[in-house]
Amino acid sequence: MTDVNRELANLGDGLYAWVQGDGSWGWSNSGLIVGEDGQTLVVDTLFTGRLTQDMLDAYARAEPAAKSIDVLVNTHHNGDHTFGNHLVGGARIIGSQECLEEMEERPAGFFKAAAADPAAYGIFGEFLNHYMGKFDFSDIEHVPPTETFKGHKTLTVGGRTVELTELGPAHTRGDIIVHVPDSKVCYTGDLVFHNGHPIMWAGPVDNWIAACDHILGLDVDVIVPGHGPVSDKSCVRGLRDFFTHIQAETKKAYEAGLSWEEAAFEVGYANFDSWLDRERVVANVATIYRDLSGGAVNPAQEDVLRHMIRYSAGATCPHDGGCSCGHGH
Repeated sequence: MTDVNRELANLGDGLYAWVQGDGSWGWSNSGLIVGEDGQTLVVDTLFTGRLTQDMLDAYARAEPAAKSIDVLVNTHHNGDHTFGNHLVGGARIIGSQECLEEMEERPAGFFKAAAADPAAYGIFGEFLNHYMGKFDFSDIEHVPPTETFKGHKTLTVGGRTVELTELGPAHTRGDIIVHVPDSKVCYTGDLVFHNGHPIMWAGPVDNWIAACDHILGLDVDVIVPGHGPVSDKSCVRGLRDFFTHIQAETKKAYEAGLSWEEAAFEVGYANFDSWLDRERVVANVATIYRDLSGGAVNPAQEDVLRHMIRYSAGATCPHDGGCSCGHGH
């Protein structure tokens, strides 16, 4: 598992990013902010205890003050951003109210049990094993935020202003960004995927486009995405282009009378073929269909996961065989 390249990027002025591999499934990023008096804030933990401890050790080597973390901010509830929370002992843990609620709905123990016995958890166990079977979840714990907010919250970390802004629902119901104005840096959580297809569990897509516009409107030079390499605003512009494209193509399919499953295998990505994890089109199209139909089409998560696995395996059609949908199989 740990043969993936993981490195500490020094952003200057007491700010760091911990970047893991290519940013594919489970390989998320974190951040460290050090204040003038040595106070510290960490943005997100990682998917496992071991990965999180390696990250915290790297922070402490770079900044002695980081041997003790004062504040932890969870940008959203997903386990690759929260399952190591228990290792940041004594810190205030801050997240959106929706982040807390979503963590309670599917806590770390559920993932631990599903990873240990995938067959007992049906399609979710199959999905977890297929995309994230390389991770060892035996050392994860359920430690949700101890402080929550809605909308906006301003923190002071060692004399430095840190702005937390809720821009979800988009990727999840409670996505937030962490903006450090004095350094022109923004940690975006999974509101930005760089070089990888995003996945829209919550939506609507208009909210995610609006979130991109909000980030583009900030006076920032450095973007630390939730997954993928550190960048500038160009990665946000690319993501915005992606969403306007998928929105337009999915609307065409919807208006042509295609089912959501057919549309998921039909929507074209010619401009984004180089991005990782293309199977996420299935979840994205499902969410857009839900919103276009006013909720009349509301695909079950089990069906979404099943079709994502089929897409990854090279299926060109949502049907298991014997159909005449025109996909040439």
